[in-house]
Amino acid sequence: MKKDMTVPCDDGLLNIRVGAIIMKNGKILMVENKNRPEFLYSVGGRIKFGETAEEAVIREVFEETGIKMDVDRLGFVHENYFYGDAATNPGKLIYEISFFFYMKVPEDFEPVSQSFTEDDHVEFLHWITPDSPVKYYPEFFRTELAHPQSGVKHFVSDER
Repeated sequence: MKKDMTVPCDDGLLNIRVGAIIMKNGKILMVENKNRPEFLYSVGGRIKFGETAEEAVIREVFEETGIKMDVDRLGFVHENYFYGDAATNPGKLIYEISFFFYMKVPEDFEPVSQSFTEDDHVEFLHWITPDSPVKYYPEFFRTELAHPQSGVKHFVSDER
């Protein structure tokens, strides 16, 4: 089995991950888990060693929705420093590089949540509007997905 692209680096971790931008009828598909109900996050996960980012996002979308979906285009690259809160990385500084892809969403798309977090918590899917009052990650989706643009944008977040 291929390993997730999480690499120890000094006292912290380097994560390389992908996220899917799945939009339909002006809404974005996001994920919630009962371990962290205070915010939603994008469909996606870590790239496995040997995968390309596009292969990883197609796999992650299938794992989390039950639907095989093609990539439309890369939308965002996000560099993020934060402190881990999972049982596997409590308090560790994490530097995460994420590639967010717009997906080609079929007209008859009806997702079925069938995934779990790394801590084995069941995940649930939710459709929200970009201006939804709930907290969701990444935060730049709130402004950027309200009026999607062509091209790739780069964002940096730093919680150190």
